[in-house]
Amino acid sequence: DSKVLKSCTLPLTGKGVVDRIITNLGVLDVTHKGLHIVELADGVTREEITAATEANLV
Repeated sequence: DSKVLKSCTLPLTGKGVVDRIITNLGVLDVTHKGLHIVELADGVTREEITAATEANLV
């Protein structure tokens, strides 16, 4: 199951305040167009992070 979703399913405590997501797969910046891959973890491919992320990657 994806941990990075297209939209939040829980109550929001701060809308629009996250600009970077750091996971075990890599680092993603939040942009108005979607998520931008800043860095991949060692051994992780773009295809792997795309498959594990529901949100749009740009």
